[in-house]
Amino acid sequence: MNIKALFPGTSIAAITGMAALFLSSHYAAPAMLFALLLGIALSFLHQEGAFQAGIEFTASTVLRVGVALLGFRIAFDDLVSLGWSTALLLLMAILTTIAFGLVLSRTMGLTKTFGALTGGSVAICGASAAMAISAVLPNSEHKERDTLLTIIGVTSLSTVAMVAYPIIANYLGLSEYHTSIFLGGTIHDVAQVVGAGYSVSEQTGDLSTLVKLVRVSFLMPVVLMMLLAINAQYKSSKSEGGSTSFPPFLIAFVVLMSLNSFVELPELITTTATEVSRFALVISIAAIGMKSNLNKLACVGIKPILLMIAETVWIAGFILVALMYL
Repeated sequence: MNIKALFPGTSIAAITGMAALFLSSHYAAPAMLFALLLGIALSFLHQEGAFQAGIEFTASTVLRVGVALLGFRIAFDDLVSLGWSTALLLLMAILTTIAFGLVLSRTMGLTKTFGALTGGSVAICGASAAMAISAVLPNSEHKERDTLLTIIGVTSLSTVAMVAYPIIANYLGLSEYHTSIFLGGTIHDVAQVVGAGYSVSEQTGDLSTLVKLVRVSFLMPVVLMMLLAINAQYKSSKSEGGSTSFPPFLIAFVVLMSLNSFVELPELITTTATEVSRFALVISIAAIGMKSNLNKLACVGIKPILLMIAETVWIAGFILVALMYL
């Protein structure tokens, strides 16, 4: 690793990430969306030889570090405290949303990998899931474009849901408990769940955030299943470049989550790791934006957006119908 070669690109990504966090704190909008848009505005830097290596490093290696450190945000006690029926509901919502995305993407003439990418992002934790899933997908011509489009889509839809879903819950007369499950079980990004939950009440904010963290805990099992499916498909088809090795960040995520579950860690460690993870993901998205090609993004059409909207409606409808029987 040549630190001198990486420094210009990683530095500009870090500065862009800090700018995104500053804008997010002042304008109450998602930091990841700001990072992505700022990164796109600086995409010309990726063409410069001095910045390219660092941008590539941030968009790949730093991304994996950020995803791995998400393990500190989750503990098995969260799953137990929520109860088996709610955990089962979340699992079914996740699996059916991904399956719906796979089927609908093929029906709309889109690729299965794009359906898996968007379905997993909508089902689990928005932009963070998009980046984790993208990291295990086989390399392809449109992989970066699809990841970028998915991040923009799920972040925008999550922001809309943060405003609209508390209104829907109130209109439907949902109890505080059901409102918490609805918000935590359907809004894509953690930050938007927090915003929506605490806009209703402090108790709703606490419970909806817990529900969301349990949903996030399914990220690595889902990514692992996708990885196994990709490798199985590769072995059956013997297609070149289709197989993906088991990524170390998956192992690191599981180890850190287990450590957080079974060892009473100081709050300083978990809080610091969570903040480092958040910053790593923000600057990674900025780097992904810098690598983007707007001409390719403009050519995708309306179908991918309609797919993400349909997946969002699916998981919201699934949870609402299920709550009638809880």
